[in-house]
Amino acid sequence: MGKLFKGVCVLGFNEYHTLSQSAHSEQRGQAARIAARAFLEHSGPADEQAALYAAVLSFLDDSSVKVRAALAYELLRSPNAPRPVMFALAQDESIIAAAVVQFSPVLLDSDLVALSRKGSKKIAEAILSRPQVGVNVCKVLAQEHSKSIDRVLLDRHDLVLPSDLLIELADRWCDDAPMRGTLLQRPDLPIAARFLLTERIADALLGARIVNGSIQPQRLNRLVRDQLDKATTGLVEGEPTAEHYSYLDALFQSDRLTPRLLINSVVNGRLQFFVTALAVLADLPTRKTEGILRSGTRRALHALYTRCGFEPSLRNLMARLTVLAREAHLETDVAARHFVVSQLISALIDDHEGDIPDSLDSVFAYLNEQNVSLAREAARGVMASFCEEASPDAAINISHLRDEQLALPAA
Repeated sequence: MGKLFKGVCVLGFNEYHTLSQSAHSEQRGQAARIAARAFLEHSGPADEQAALYAAVLSFLDDSSVKVRAALAYELLRSPNAPRPVMFALAQDESIIAAAVVQFSPVLLDSDLVALSRKGSKKIAEAILSRPQVGVNVCKVLAQEHSKSIDRVLLDRHDLVLPSDLLIELADRWCDDAPMRGTLLQRPDLPIAARFLLTERIADALLGARIVNGSIQPQRLNRLVRDQLDKATTGLVEGEPTAEHYSYLDALFQSDRLTPRLLINSVVNGRLQFFVTALAVLADLPTRKTEGILRSGTRRALHALYTRCGFEPSLRNLMARLTVLAREAHLETDVAARHFVVSQLISALIDDHEGDIPDSLDSVFAYLNEQNVSLAREAARGVMASFCEEASPDAAINISHLRDEQLALPAA
């Protein structure tokens, strides 16, 4: 035991003792690094290992930040560093603690939870710079309600954040436009959170001066509402999942699962939303509901809509809509959408002899709006295409154009 350790430096115990007891922090720091490196690389007797461990521990009490920083520097990235020492250094001065928290592989999630609860913002940022951060650590960091910390959490797409935490963060920052964007970029954002953010975006558009000054208010409200309906129904795609059911149940419980929304989902070809929504309303399996919608008789359709709680006139309308939708490619064909809506309006007028019942007033008004909107969409480019394809001799025949000027007060 004439040497402190082999292969790194040749230093007698007396020389080491002199360095460790020096009045100069640079020399004590050198001794701390020697002791730390010797501990990490030691492969000799247990008593030597114990002595080296005691030497490492002794430097935690050194009054100089430089000495403790030197100790941390040697132990920082080693998987064999003593965890109690690293945990102590993680509570040292911020310059030492931040480095240890960010790089030490021996710190456990339970250590990071404890450190994050009493640490500073700098410690939180250091934790979030680690390659892996556990779920419990993320939850504790989110309790700080710090925008900068939450942004880093959300920007780390490799971190597994539980659904309830993501929904909480969406609720917390739904009125902050940049944070809404950060949230919406996460592929694991729950449907409920996406819906909440979509609603806030619609509210923000309605309140924006540049938008209000460009579009007539009634038309703006209609445009935003239609886009919000499409976004709401577009969140349910593919095979139904437990998350889909929870989302639709939340819409139902908050009175958002309206006939207008259901009609919108059918007209725009969002059939998975429609099927799953009816399964929630009727409390039936999705496959059974889908089977009735695809091939069920009128009586079966009326029974389904009765189970959904629809009153007779609405049941009749929804059954007619279902039959019309079976033969149309509503997801891609705008003309087919227009045809279906037109047929529904004509049927309502005929069935009620033009006296639409109060219970269907809002639905009838919505169908009229959609009829105009879809007609516009279907008409775009038709005349231009016709002109391009017409023969050179084709012409538009008119008798004359009026000469008088119309007196328009708003002109």
